[in-house]
Amino acid sequence: MMAAAIRQITPHGGVLVDRVLRGVVREAALERAQSLSKVYLSPMAVSDLEMIAVGAFSPLTGFMDKLTYQTVLEDMRLPNGLAWTVPVTLAVTREQADTLHEGQEIALVERTAEGADHLMGILELAEKFGYDKELEAAKVYQTTETAHPGVARLYGQGDILLAGQVFLLNRPSVLEFPELRHDPAQARRLFAANGWRRIVAFQTRNPIHRAHEYIQKVALEIVDGLFLHPLVGETKGDDIPADVRIESYQAILRDYYPPERVLLGVYPAAMRYAGPREAIFHAIARQNYGCTHFIVGRDHAGVGRYYGTYDAHYIFDEFLPHELAITPLFFEHAFFCTQCGTIVSPKICPHDKKYHIVLSGSQVRQMLEAGQQLPPEFTRPEVSKVLVEGMARKREEEFRKEEAKKASAAPA
Repeated sequence: MMAAAIRQITPHGGVLVDRVLRGVVREAALERAQSLSKVYLSPMAVSDLEMIAVGAFSPLTGFMDKLTYQTVLEDMRLPNGLAWTVPVTLAVTREQADTLHEGQEIALVERTAEGADHLMGILELAEKFGYDKELEAAKVYQTTETAHPGVARLYGQGDILLAGQVFLLNRPSVLEFPELRHDPAQARRLFAANGWRRIVAFQTRNPIHRAHEYIQKVALEIVDGLFLHPLVGETKGDDIPADVRIESYQAILRDYYPPERVLLGVYPAAMRYAGPREAIFHAIARQNYGCTHFIVGRDHAGVGRYYGTYDAHYIFDEFLPHELAITPLFFEHAFFCTQCGTIVSPKICPHDKKYHIVLSGSQVRQMLEAGQQLPPEFTRPEVSKVLVEGMARKREEEFRKEEAKKASAAPA
């Protein structure tokens, strides 16, 4: 008898979007794009364009129009009632918007690090509209303070939003970790090939420490496979570089996880730091990748003290069970307890906090910048070694850049 086909979770909205042009259609679009007006994309827009096109942001097929934008802000839903929590928009200056006309095609261009133009896609401009940045900040980020990185980015972008469907002609100019860039359709095929029916996704922008390992393995007890899916798009400047983080994941997976039950892939989206709303957004994206479960930790996608400890858990209560097909798994903060002798959480540890080994993100960064190994109770020695060496490389690169900058500025 033939084995029954794996039935996979339905993409958000029912259909996995594909806006990637191929073959002769792509060639014709490439030729047509040479004569189109150009819009240069921010790093976030570069990520968003790719994520829309490959279906990670299904059911979106382009950048949001005014009605969709307003409905998402006010109701956390698309106009058709489908759950959606963050705007996905394309901002330009008012001066550039005045040169563009609804109904025309626009070339979407990335400016490379060398200053060259890299054509990425085409936008069918359906609408252009102004918006209230403070209102968006208050709704999405729950603050209007520019100390919040998401708010600072929002306030720094153009005053007019362009809406319309998009087509992807080329991937970003720099494709980090190509062997780990599994598009949603590819991830689904890999899950099916592994025979996985239930897959839990873990989103992270930080290196894996022992608490993460504990959470992932507890979740892995109730599913068939773990999709370790670190975000590698734009993040804050003081976050640990993506290449160092990926190396740390590979180090721990090699020795401490069953290889047949884990898939490592990268999530090329940009980090918004939108806290609770971004927790829903991340869950929906992982549903599109084919995951049935999603780990939501304490202060998921948070930054500073802008969100309550469990707000990213509570926001799921604002949606009825049928609105989100993916199942959230809520986890407490975990830590090493010297009395228990293992990784635990407040739910299962009876001991006083003085026995708990907990390091803040700033403490971790300070130790790594000083070249100090992290405690083995906090992270595996293999991971600590990777992080110390990686941060040393980062400091050396920053020093060389600074010296080169000084040399170029010096009088002849």
